[in-house]
Amino acid sequence: MSHNFNGKVAVVTGGSDGIGLALAQLLARQGARVAICARRPDRLEAARAAIAQHGTVEAHQLDVADDKAFAALVADVAARHGRLDMMVNNAMAVHYASIEQLSLDDWRGDFAVNADAVFVGTKAAMAVMMPQGHGSIVNISSTCGIRATPMMASYSASKAALIQFSAVAAMEGARHGVRVNVVVPGQVQTPATEAYNAQAPDAAAATTDAIPMGRGGQPDELAEAIAFLLSDAASYITGVALPVDGGKAAQLYMPG
Repeated sequence: MSHNFNGKVAVVTGGSDGIGLALAQLLARQGARVAICARRPDRLEAARAAIAQHGTVEAHQLDVADDKAFAALVADVAARHGRLDMMVNNAMAVHYASIEQLSLDDWRGDFAVNADAVFVGTKAAMAVMMPQGHGSIVNISSTCGIRATPMMASYSASKAALIQFSAVAAMEGARHGVRVNVVVPGQVQTPATEAYNAQAPDAAAATTDAIPMGRGGQPDELAEAIAFLLSDAASYITGVALPVDGGKAAQLYMPG
């Protein structure tokens, strides 16, 4: 779908690969000025070069768990461009362990990125968007945030917190022209997913087979859904958590 993002300014966290990279490329291709951030400088530079082929981009090495640096980045981008139209909190952290084995530090690490940083990014964006009278924020959750998954307590709980926080932000922003929505991906064929699949092909095949559509999603498919919620085509949509998961969230499991 084509949207008119000409002249609009976007910040995308976790923009160096996967969903974030696909989204940044799409927004740049459709006219937006995109600022991405990520932790790894090599991947960040490769992403910047790839996005630059489509439009205007700037890249910032940043860990979104550094709340002061993250808030300052959002404010700086808005100040330099004179506006901030779109904010996408996409960066994520995950620890895979049973509750018995999960440390408090690991629990807090997932919350620092998946919930705390979403609060910081949303707050910083709203501080610009509310006075200017418009803006769209999309926060990225997971089906783990709406369905229980063993061995993923910290990830699931933090992604669930993100959804409820975003609903509150949507209520607070609504009368100021600021929309806040959530996209809820299922399995997406990102580099991290592909690396896991290569290490555990049998488990990967079983996971994919359990998706009603029989496949994982592509980053471009998630990017299209996010771009729609960012766009004026979704001007009357706020407070929504949209599953983009091949039907997984709607599925009632029945033992074979």
